Parts: sequence; structure tokens; C-alpha cells
Amino acid sequence: MNKSLKKYLLLHKITLNNFSYIMANVITIKKGLDINLKGKAPEVMLNSGKSATYAIVPDYYSGITPKVVVRPGDKVKAGSALMIDKNRPEIKFVSPISGEVAAVNRGEKRKVLSIVVTPDAQNDYEEFGKKSVASLKAEEVKEELLNAGMWPFIKQRPYDIVASPKDSPRDIFVTAFNSAPLAPNFDFLVKGQEVDLQTGLDALAKLTSGKVYVGVKKGSSVKANGVEVVEFEGPHPAGNVGVQINHIKPVNKGEVVWTVNATDVILMGRLFNKGVADFTRLVAITGSETTEQGYVKAIAGCTIESLVAGKVKSGEHVRIISGNVLTGTKVGMADYLGAYDCQITVIPEGDDVNEFFGWAVPGFGKYSVSHSYLTWLTGKGKEYVLDARIKGGQRAMIMSNEYDKVFPMDIMPEYLLKAIITFDIDKMENLGIYEVAPEDFALCEFVDTSKIELQQIVRNGLNLLYKEMN
Repeated sequence: MNKSLKKYLLLHKITLNNFSYIMANVITIKKGLDINLKGKAPEVMLNSGKSATYAIVPDYYSGITPKVVVRPGDKVKAGSALMIDKNRPEIKFVSPISGEVAAVNRGEKRKVLSIVVTPDAQNDYEEFGKKSVASLKAEEVKEELLNAGMWPFIKQRPYDIVASPKDSPRDIFVTAFNSAPLAPNFDFLVKGQEVDLQTGLDALAKLTSGKVYVGVKKGSSVKANGVEVVEFEGPHPAGNVGVQINHIKPVNKGEVVWTVNATDVILMGRLFNKGVADFTRLVAITGSETTEQGYVKAIAGCTIESLVAGKVKSGEHVRIISGNVLTGTKVGMADYLGAYDCQITVIPEGDDVNEFFGWAVPGFGKYSVSHSYLTWLTGKGKEYVLDARIKGGQRAMIMSNEYDKVFPMDIMPEYLLKAIITFDIDKMENLGIYEVAPEDFALCEFVDTSKIELQQIVRNGLNLLYKEMN
């Protein structure tokens, strides 16, 4: 059967003999890699500490130029604007908590590093008013999301940056599961918040003349109305929204699509249902170096210490990551939870390990993608403890086809990366630059024998291309 016809049949209602039915919307991803790490989060709630401060960190958002609109000492509520995008001032970044602005931290050339708020005893909210999405027009929905600071959760392809409110997206893609190592279970995250999820999806549907596609894991209990639900099965990166776009409806030059994580769609729905900007979310505590795993309730922008204090085996020789091990950000106890993150991972740093002839020993218990060690004979069920060492030096990119084995998109990753490095715009466009984001190359980076920082190459290429084209 023709591939395009097969996708059409899978994703659309088919009428036969006057009976309407929907074929199974299941897309199977064959290429990829599941890294079975130790320290998965069971579906239990853990206690968390109180965060001494909260912060907005501009580096967590791509494609913006921050302009601070508050000063130290200002009183703010949850939902009060702390900064805006200088080039698109309608995009606001708001305080997740009420209290007092403690500091505006800057780095070289007065770059804004963070805007810190000290919480007060009672969390007061800016009142935006409850709204019925069904009665709102697209511009009214857009205005609500912008005013309440929810807009930065919407990203766009191409460029993988915060979306422009002036654009009209061809379609909107929502990913409702994460296939990365130790990723939280979205079915557990959404439990009890199904109404807010549906309201958020209804709001997004107002913003496009196309469709809202929701990618879920095969067998998921997540239900949604008025959108196109597509099930995915297969190894990571099946949960990446870029992979889902590529298999459902790829992005062509001149087209713009928006992407949103389903956990952030819940926050949008909560805005319309409650009339306040409530950034409360569940965060999974994972990793081999944690003393207990599970989920904690937190507010976006909280300190890492408030999430993991008392849950880490040792303060030395460990790496704490906001996010997952492939795409997350290395953080310290005094740093802040990533704007889009619902996971904290703690693994060994590896700086206290000295292996004599490590490359020459059988390597029992070690993980290897290429089956260089005999551990692979123990089966896929074995859990591994991996540290943060690169285990090698950077060298020239080798055209070995190793990227293709874990890259399930209809794109040639090695050729695209070389085009990005040389900034050959024509080749970048022809090879699919408009479809990708750095996270799509995380597995390529993991298996890369050349030890090249591929995600950073892609990010730099997208940033340069955005400046060139705009």
C-alpha cells in the first residue's frame, strides 16, 4: 500500500457501506533506542521541601530577548509580569508565586541570568477571570494566554523557539507521553486533571485552522475530544514531538506548526477553568543516585534543593539534571527547575572513577550500544547505572551510519549536521532543517563514537538560520 495512503487511512475516518468507523491510529517506530536505567519513579507521592526562592530563567526559552519589567523590592502576585520579549513585547513571562522581587541577576554584557522572587506566606494570584473557551474567539484565547504568561509554553517549528503570536499555524502538535530514559508516566501526571487537559486542547483548537494532533503511547488511558489522537509505539524517541510530526504530517518550507507538551496544556486549561495562572505540577524524582523515587508536587521555578533534599545518596560525585539524561540541564541545589521540565534525574558524575585498562576488560555490568560488552546477553530487562563521563575525546565525524540506526525521521542526520556546520542554507533546507530540534539528535549524540556535541550544533544552526531569515 502507498505510504501516504496508509497514513491517510490511519489518521482519518473511513466510511464503508454507510458505516463510519476509525481505523487504529497507531504508528510504529522501529528505529531508536531504549536506555534502561536504574531509578524509575513508581506512581507514589513523596514529600517535598519549601522553596526559599523562585525564579524565571531566560535561558530556558529559545528565541527570545528578555527585557526585565520589575525591580528588586517590587511586590508581585502569581501571574504578574517579570519580563517580556523585547522583540515581541506581547509575550510575557510571569511570576509563578506571589512575593517580593529579590534580585535581577545579570552576567556578561548585562545578560539577564535570572529574576528571583522570594515567596510570601500566602500565595496571591492575579485574577484573569474564568472563561468558557467555547464562547471565545481565537484572538481572545490568544490574549488570555499572553496576559497570563502561558504563551511561552507554545513552541514553533521551524527553529524550535517560542512561537510568534502573529503566526497562524498549519497544525498544532501535542505530545502526551515521554519515551526518554526514566521519563515520568503522563497517565499518572494527568490523573485528576482530565478536565483541564480537555479545556487546554479546546483552547489550542481555536488557534489553528488545521488540526490539533495529540500523540499518546499505545494503550494510554488519556482521552481527548475534538482533536486527532494518534498512538505511537516503539523505542525512544517515539515520544519526541518532532518524530511525531515527521510521521503524521511533516513540515515543509514556508509552513509553521506549533508544539506543546501536554503537561503544559493542563496549565492552560487551568487558566480558563480557574481564572488564575497556577503553575503547580507533578515532578518525577528519578535516577540511581536517589534514595527514594516517586513524584512531588511543585510550582514551576522552584529550587532544585526543595525537590531533592534528603533524597540524594551523596552530595559529592553526583550529577543532578533538570530533565532527562539525554536532553536535560546540569543543575546544582541552588539552581531552578527547568521551565518545561517535569523530571529530576540524579546519576553518578563519574569523576571519582579510575579504570585500569577499562577498554580491555570484559566489562560485565557495563552498557554498550554496539554489544562490545557481554552484558547484552543478560537481556533487555537489565537495569544499568550510567555515569556522566563521555569516555573519549572529540574527533572527526565518521560517516558510519550509526546515527541512522537511532534516528527514526525521514532525514539523513549526518548530511544535515555537516550542512549545519558549514552553514550551507540551501543544503540545510533540502535536508530537513525546518523539521528538527536539538532533542531529535540526542540519541545520535549518545551513540556517537566521535563524541561531538550534536545538540549544540543543531541549536546554533537553528539560531543562525532564524537570524538570517528574519
